[in-house]
Amino acid sequence: MDYNLLDALELVEREKGVPAETILDALANALVSAYKRTPGAAEEARVTIDADTGEIIVYGQELDEEGNVVKEWEDTPEDFGRIAAQTAKQVILQRLRDAKREQVYEIYEGREGDLITGIVQQSDHRYAILDLGDAEAIMPASERIPYERLERGNRVKAYILEVRGEGKGPQIVVSRSHPEFIRSLFELEVPELVDGDVEIKAIAREPGHRTKIAVVSHDPNVDPVGACVGARGSRVRQVVNELRGEKVDIVEWRDDTRSFIAEALSPARVKDVRLDEENKVAEVIVPDHQLSLAIGKEGQNARLAARLTGYKIDIRSESQDLGLDVEEAEAETGEAPAVAEPEATEAAEPAEIEGDEGSMGGTDGDEGTPDGDTDTDTAASDDAGV
Repeated sequence: MDYNLLDALELVEREKGVPAETILDALANALVSAYKRTPGAAEEARVTIDADTGEIIVYGQELDEEGNVVKEWEDTPEDFGRIAAQTAKQVILQRLRDAKREQVYEIYEGREGDLITGIVQQSDHRYAILDLGDAEAIMPASERIPYERLERGNRVKAYILEVRGEGKGPQIVVSRSHPEFIRSLFELEVPELVDGDVEIKAIAREPGHRTKIAVVSHDPNVDPVGACVGARGSRVRQVVNELRGEKVDIVEWRDDTRSFIAEALSPARVKDVRLDEENKVAEVIVPDHQLSLAIGKEGQNARLAARLTGYKIDIRSESQDLGLDVEEAEAETGEAPAVAEPEATEAAEPAEIEGDEGSMGGTDGDEGTPDGDTDTDTAASDDAGV
């Protein structure tokens, strides 16, 4: 064997952490296969490689019926050194690839739930590939934000869903549509969430359109909504920018179910909430002029509130509740009674920030007002009365 190959083995061991003995064992097995392809080769053989000199010797073998060696002789083919050199290069490259896969798996194993940043390497209707620097991640179409364009070279954040150890190497599956992606983004911007002073209790999301989160404070001196919104909406705006303009509403979590349901329907004002605890149904009464706001565009506000609270929500106007003619009530309000059912429990709603404007509370027609300090402004708290 060429001494350059021995030097290469030492270099691989030193820089890549792949033991030379491991490569030599793999090389010996590969050389046995190469030997058997030469003319006149014995049916069985073994190869020895001197780790100091690089000398390669092939021994032909004869086995008995039980597989024991009964005869062995040296049978190194002429010009076997050239074959050995070519085989050695292939084996070293393969072992390097295997070592790289093992290292990547060790780095990302157990990191499900982490937030990572990658550069879009490839994107089509099936999936997107993100370059993480030391590995690649795959984002299936089902885990992308609907209608979001991921251009090659864009730097984006994603949530690690799963790390699979597979034969061809580890596969890192990431998501931008998962509700927990929202939690990770807020934890990046809001120190109080990391410290435990504020907690996100629930998240309800329709990716690409709107998200509601319900937050609670474990410190009486910290306003949970204000902490997540930030001064003049600075914190929530960072999240919205990463989501490419997806609306984010922040409401305060309430232990009292009636109050929480009213909060979740903000910015609409709620007059009354009647609960059927056994069937998890809430009948919500709102002023006539608030019915459209409570329901939201295409029922989105009511739908997210239902997911957030875990209750089926039946929204009625005061006129409908008083038994006025349904057609007459519809003519006055322009809306029919709405029923929203929970699909997956997640989060609540209060103040809303759209794009870079930094306004809160404006949902489905509510204009919202600029937010000054973190301890002011919750459209949910002020508007949602029970």
